[in-house]
Amino acid sequence: MKRNVLIIGAGGVGQVVAHKCAQHNDILGDIHIASRTLAKCEAIVRSVHEKKSMKTAGKLVAHQLNALDVDKTVELIRSTNSQIVINVGQAFLNMSVLTACIRTGAAYIDTAIHEDPLKICETPPWYGNYEWKRREECEKAGVTAVLGAGFDPGVVNAYAALARDEYFDRIDSLDIIDVNAGDHGRYFATNFDPEINFREFTGQVWSWQNNQWTSNKMFEVRKEWDLPVVGTRTTYMTGHDEIHSLSKNLGVPHIRFWMGFSERYITVFTVLKNLGLLSEQPIRTAEGLEVVPLKVVKAVLPDPSSLAPNYTGKTCIGDLVKGEKDGKPREVFIYNISDHEEAYKEVGSQAISYTAGVPPVAAAILIAQGPWDIRGMANVEELPPRPFLNLLNHMGLPTRIRDEAGDRPLTFDDEPAQAAAQRSAAG
Repeated sequence: MKRNVLIIGAGGVGQVVAHKCAQHNDILGDIHIASRTLAKCEAIVRSVHEKKSMKTAGKLVAHQLNALDVDKTVELIRSTNSQIVINVGQAFLNMSVLTACIRTGAAYIDTAIHEDPLKICETPPWYGNYEWKRREECEKAGVTAVLGAGFDPGVVNAYAALARDEYFDRIDSLDIIDVNAGDHGRYFATNFDPEINFREFTGQVWSWQNNQWTSNKMFEVRKEWDLPVVGTRTTYMTGHDEIHSLSKNLGVPHIRFWMGFSERYITVFTVLKNLGLLSEQPIRTAEGLEVVPLKVVKAVLPDPSSLAPNYTGKTCIGDLVKGEKDGKPREVFIYNISDHEEAYKEVGSQAISYTAGVPPVAAAILIAQGPWDIRGMANVEELPPRPFLNLLNHMGLPTRIRDEAGDRPLTFDDEPAQAAAQRSAAG
């Protein structure tokens, strides 16, 4: 059994990860949290103690770390005897942290595809540009690396795998829908790192259609969905991480990602982009200062973690899957509803951070206990979905399904009926 966890990243998601690791420290052991800014780590430690999240007595320690420094990251992994590393820092860190894990033998978990700070919307599949190139190294080193284990990517990948395994004989289309129906009370803010947020939307929108990559412009393709709890919502097709692995691993001809945006967000985003303020390329001011416009915008916007205390409303994220079962057309929506106020009450973060931060802890538990300790690299849809979704049901992210039988919760404590029947027949 693997024990002791190093969390890299001390933003809103890092706070959720720390709280959830603390709630399961009887399995995960000592917890260490590291970031460039030690004060942020120390604040999370205080939050965990204030909310009495620690299940049993154990270590919860803050560390200062530049995770781009592989040698320092290796040193910290070894000095803390961490056997699992949960990387929820910026996506620019992935390759450095993964390298440190390969060198130390620690298991690696992240929640997004690696990004090069100087490149936006590279040629698909994005995983093929970075993480997948390290697959052989992980296998040779016997290192477990679970990629994209947040919510999207992550849980939605598990939903897709569940649909493939139990609800369809053939899947024709997969539409991943992400709607935040909450209100943070600010004129304009992003729900996670503004730099990462804006980079997602300033380039091409890549989707998988007719078994090939298709390019559109941001906000070019719009669609309304009638969703549980949050009602009818307008979304826009955009590129997203999970399409890049699902298109390879599922054999589905149409995979699209849809995200909800308010008219205000679109207006502000468009103005910023048209003015050149979302550029990641440095410019020089009249005073001779070199600045990166995108980083300036990030500096003047609210810290996403500061939104949590006043956030109200809910999120709805799920997979709308269409295909065929037993010779008949079928459509199912597998989804989760999360509440901003409930998330803040439990861990001091809003629901966007909560949905991103709980799943990597569930992945860490499955690695620690063995079912996901594969000693190689995998995306979430390549791993058994039931134990993952079962854990999430008990950790605050319950799964629901809407299909021809109605809208209901899904439970995973029992094994699939088909597997039980096969064993019974064999016996």
